[in-house]
Amino acid sequence: MNRRFENHVAVISGGAKGIGKAIAYRLAYEGAKIACFDLDHKALEKTVQELRNSSTEVIGIPVDVSDEPSVIKGYEKVIEQFGGIHIVINAAGIVGPTHTSILQYETSAFDNLYKVNLKGSFLMAKYGLSHMVHQKYGRVLLLASMAGKDGNPFMVGYTASKAGVIGMVKGLGKEFATHGITVNGLAPAVIKTEMNLNTAPEQLEYMKSLIPMGRLGTVEEVASVACFIVSPENSFSTGFVYDISGGRATY
Repeated sequence: MNRRFENHVAVISGGAKGIGKAIAYRLAYEGAKIACFDLDHKALEKTVQELRNSSTEVIGIPVDVSDEPSVIKGYEKVIEQFGGIHIVINAAGIVGPTHTSILQYETSAFDNLYKVNLKGSFLMAKYGLSHMVHQKYGRVLLLASMAGKDGNPFMVGYTASKAGVIGMVKGLGKEFATHGITVNGLAPAVIKTEMNLNTAPEQLEYMKSLIPMGRLGTVEEVASVACFIVSPENSFSTGFVYDISGGRATY
């Protein structure tokens, strides 16, 4: 078994379910110590127990990525438990209204998308990087979306928030390029997760139709790419947004 993450501590927000959980499993399989941040207490407890059953050193911390004190306390608990942080992956996110014109899109829904998807990325990156700069090593991965690269109609909040994440990746990558820290993004097309259960069927079918492979991606496929991005061997790539899109990406 490849143990490329031996002695690495990885913090994964949204780590209790979906893409975040799959990444946590893959990192643990390759030797990492895991800290899962999530607001779903039951799912968090279940995931932590499953990882412990596989002899992984893991803690689960209830964290609201849109709330600054919550994020700060979460990181403090990780440092207290493991003594350092080498990898931060922000996979927490929400979709918000789908199949909804901006003309009917509630401003409160847009605000909520910003708080979780964009402000959450900012807070996870800010306080993760604040620990990494002292050790002069780190890997930050912010989950974006193909929606942020080329736009999904009738999903203005999600599309705009993920475009903001892409901009954040590009700026932070340059900012920390000489600190031994890389900051990258990953933009999936539609992935089969619980997050899509509330997506309007018409919207989901439209997005699937844009994928030349003609299917949804899997969380395991996303995890395999994510783990390469945050690996030690990926040392000359920063400020870049990778895609995993089944051929949808055009640039």
